[in-house]
Amino acid sequence: MKDTRHRVLVTGAVAFSAALSVVIGLRLSGYGVPLSLLLACGLSCVATFSSLLFRLISAMSTTTHRCTRPGCDFRVSLAHTDAAENRRWQEIAAHHPHRSA
Repeated sequence: MKDTRHRVLVTGAVAFSAALSVVIGLRLSGYGVPLSLLLACGLSCVATFSSLLFRLISAMSTTTHRCTRPGCDFRVSLAHTDAAENRRWQEIAAHHPHRSA
């Protein structure tokens, strides 16, 4: 189920990026921009928008566990894990060996 949801989100992100790039290309073509520049601009827009949306999708599916000790910066980030694995890393983050300065 999670894998299917992830594929749908990624496909939607690429489709949205392509549509947005086409709209930008159409608006630029009204100013007489040459086809080669329209293609370069469109492809760079697809890459940029897709990268942004992929990062947002990744952030939505990532869980971060931090140490509970004040001042400790130990943390673990997990993506696409089940409940048991998530719980195991939560306990590891809470009880990791603290290093004193």
